[in-house]
Amino acid sequence: MKIPIRQVQQAALEIMRRAAIDIPADYKTGIEELQKSETGKLSRFVIHTMLENWQAASEDRRPMCADTGLPRYYVKAGNEASVESGFVALEQALRQATADATQLVPLRPNRVHPLWRTDNGNNVGINAPEVEWSFEPEADWIDITTVHKGGLFGTDYRMLFPGDGIAGIKRFVLDTLIAFGKRGLACQPAIIGIGLGGSKDSCMQLGKQAACLRVVGDRNPDPKIADLERELKTLGNAIGMGAMGFVGSSMVVDCHIEVGHTHTGGMPISMHSFCLSSRRATARIHPDGSIAYRTDPQWFTPYHRRESIAW
Repeated sequence: MKIPIRQVQQAALEIMRRAAIDIPADYKTGIEELQKSETGKLSRFVIHTMLENWQAASEDRRPMCADTGLPRYYVKAGNEASVESGFVALEQALRQATADATQLVPLRPNRVHPLWRTDNGNNVGINAPEVEWSFEPEADWIDITTVHKGGLFGTDYRMLFPGDGIAGIKRFVLDTLIAFGKRGLACQPAIIGIGLGGSKDSCMQLGKQAACLRVVGDRNPDPKIADLERELKTLGNAIGMGAMGFVGSSMVVDCHIEVGHTHTGGMPISMHSFCLSSRRATARIHPDGSIAYRTDPQWFTPYHRRESIAW
């Protein structure tokens, strides 16, 4: 049985709407926990205002932020999944849903040509929206996740070396957090994603996925990496900065680390700050056309993190 393409387009439009309007419960809970310990007057005010803003957005069914970011998709296809008219049709459905969502939600039409600044008015263009793919064995469904991450700031990269070790990772993260806070390069509190290893491009990709595709409270299955995630969260909230860079202790809602085997001579690292409005939503589409919605992308499965040749 083939997954109906009309269901793909319907699900993509709906998750675009949900991501833009409804804050995920895990992130909201993380913010509420930070609010309890935040003593900085302006930082507490920002957090309080954002909680009110999210409630108003949900009640009014309007986007929670005027800048709706750069909508993108992550598609996880089951190995047994079959799509009506194929995967080219699926990608076309995602592009159409993006254009429809821009008008209907509405989303701000942020996408322009980098040189000529031409604007199609629908967030669709050359290589836009981005679609990343992964696969899952013994499954006949397709998961579609949309993430609305800001497209201007909140990202940095550095080539570390093996001798820099854990201390070098901490130094990079703290340097970057301080720079983000002082220069207004990110909207805090935020989920911080760390990509460690791989090549430069995959390192950047891992960091963004770590920030955008894992929920608050989730831990890397490697116990030592999980400990480092906790430590970096604690360090990030101890630099004297809080919400939107004001004085406080609420820079980091959570820290997630994803790794990839890398060149023997280097240790590339990237850091991505999601957003004070962490916008993500997922739909699972089954062969019978039924759709189940959630806010946990479940992107990093054991198969996705596999180390060996055979599975």
